[in-house]
Amino acid sequence: MTDLAGRPASLAFPLRADMLPRLRAGAEYIAIPLIALAASLLLFSAFLLAVGKSPLTFVELVWTGGYGTAFSWRNTLQRASPLIFTALAVAIPARLGLTMIGGEGALVLSGFAAAAIAVPFVGSGVSAVLVMPLMALTAMVVGGLWVGLAGYLRYARGVNETIASLLLSYIAIAIMNFFVEGAMRDPGSPNKASTLPIGQGYMVGPMPGIGVHWGLAFGVVAAIVLYILMARTTFGFAARVTGGNVRAALAQGLPVGKLILVCAMIAGACAGLAGYFEVAAIQGRANASLAAGYGFTGILVAFLARHNPIAIVPVAILFGGLSAAGGLIQRRMGMPDATVLVLQGFIFVVLLASETLYGRFKIFRQG
Repeated sequence: MTDLAGRPASLAFPLRADMLPRLRAGAEYIAIPLIALAASLLLFSAFLLAVGKSPLTFVELVWTGGYGTAFSWRNTLQRASPLIFTALAVAIPARLGLTMIGGEGALVLSGFAAAAIAVPFVGSGVSAVLVMPLMALTAMVVGGLWVGLAGYLRYARGVNETIASLLLSYIAIAIMNFFVEGAMRDPGSPNKASTLPIGQGYMVGPMPGIGVHWGLAFGVVAAIVLYILMARTTFGFAARVTGGNVRAALAQGLPVGKLILVCAMIAGACAGLAGYFEVAAIQGRANASLAAGYGFTGILVAFLARHNPIAIVPVAILFGGLSAAGGLIQRRMGMPDATVLVLQGFIFVVLLASETLYGRFKIFRQG
């Protein structure tokens, strides 16, 4: 039997036998998170019914507040931008088997550093072409060094990276508060402790046509670049080998310590960019509003996306919509703004429980 080109049918699709297992595995990594998401929504619906609220009304308000209008979409995409960066800060170390959750602290400290480096230039006449890249670079370096410290402690001292990165987050927030409420406090801001404003000239404007700041575009580009780095380069291959078996990586002569440190610093740089855009595009100064929980929500985004940088983008948009709808839910349903956090909690718990399902469905296995 031959195909249309006259080749034997067995040669028409020579990669078929090799592709099927990969397609099955890929389907599993998509289906199980979707099942976990559906199960979370069912549990949350039961919670709403228990407190006398309508799940259908909740879904309708999420759609209206997050995706129903052009304004809703702008709000959603604006909230998705820092989530992309903080989710990448979790996903990159995860390729080495590390669970680093220090994105919140790196975001806050980097945002503060970006504001601190910009304030002396306000009114000096120095071009934004020089100051804005300096702010972004400062934020990336500070974030990279801060999370890199957790990576160094993990490899050099055997300190658990999850605990180290979490504690460093609280330390970073404390450092920011120390300076914002002390030496760098704006005397003209008595109600809310803040640094001096960075000035309109150093603010990041919106992208033409959609009204969302450029942080979204940079986040998407960062996700694509990091996907290529981790999936299509020898560095990424070495990281995956290390994540699979550290002893095997060491036996093969791979520089495990360097890989851990570099991935941790890349993660910190991503969180640093989130801090930069929060200051330069949203707040205009550094204050307690930087600690908005984006770093912690980014953990959930990364896990739901299975630490795939490309998949992080749509998942971040999903959670950006949930966050954007929080105020509308509070007003229309008479529920606290933290209701969305309850839903996120359900998703996280069910997602962790779903880890036991991988490899157990016959439909995703060959034969």
